[in-house]
Amino acid sequence: MTIPTAADFAEEPLEASASTPLADQAGYHVQLMERLAATGRYDRPRKTRVFVVANQKGGVGKTTTSVNLAAAMAARGLSVLLIDLDPQGNASTAAAIPHASGTRGTYEVLLDHLPIQEAVQTSPDVPGLRVVPATIDLAGAEIELVMLEQRERRLRAAIDAYLEGPGRDIDYVFIDCPPSLGLLTVNAMVAAREVLIPIQCEYYALEGLSQLLGNIELVQQHLNSDLDVSTILLTMHDARTNLSSSVAAEVRGHFGDRVLSTAIPRSVRISEAPGYQQTIITYDPTSTGALSYLEAAREITERGAALAQQGASS
Repeated sequence: MTIPTAADFAEEPLEASASTPLADQAGYHVQLMERLAATGRYDRPRKTRVFVVANQKGGVGKTTTSVNLAAAMAARGLSVLLIDLDPQGNASTAAAIPHASGTRGTYEVLLDHLPIQEAVQTSPDVPGLRVVPATIDLAGAEIELVMLEQRERRLRAAIDAYLEGPGRDIDYVFIDCPPSLGLLTVNAMVAAREVLIPIQCEYYALEGLSQLLGNIELVQQHLNSDLDVSTILLTMHDARTNLSSSVAAEVRGHFGDRVLSTAIPRSVRISEAPGYQQTIITYDPTSTGALSYLEAAREITERGAALAQQGASS
């Protein structure tokens, strides 16, 4: 698959239209509210779905996507486990989970074989959301893992043990990775069954994507043959520009139905929420950003239900 580069996109002036961008956005907001109001609880999958949210580029909305999709599903009645594998601990912050140095979290799970149930905390704002926090201690884990046995499979073993025991009620697992392709990200890819790639609708959106897909193929060949790039989510979409539309069209052209119909808009409210230790789902639940993540979560759950039905009938 040939991946377009940044040079394939050029910003163009907006074309004249009978509708204004503000009117279009208002209509989109109303559509989301009506669709979600009619949805209710989201469908549970037949078995736990484990996603790694990965992109080695920084600033693409990876952590924001991990936290808000997890919160959106939990808010609609699903049991969700969020694993923070980024030493910055931003996902833990957004979920209002304490993660000061010394707090038991993913570092102890990876390095000390600590069972996940002894590190997991429940989000105070979204009761259905459980979080394994990341502390700054995780920053040295890349080096410490190098000399250990089964270094790439430690997270997989911990998650499998949790899902077979105390976490058997978990519907979805989201693993938030650092913006790199080191051992932490490899652990996440070995532990997951599905890859969700956030791609921002900006000029350099697809830079480095070929490298990411190449690394995923290596993991598939040597460590986890079950791994599938199942979901692409467009983020930071700005309906007022032709650039966003061009990037979205290119991504959809290359990845087809793996791209969710919902695109996450560029939103000040989404950016503000972590500063208040909240997800957008609790910070401003009626905002377009919150509704977009709820809609994206709905799409993921419905696709999972459809795939389960296909598997059952085949």
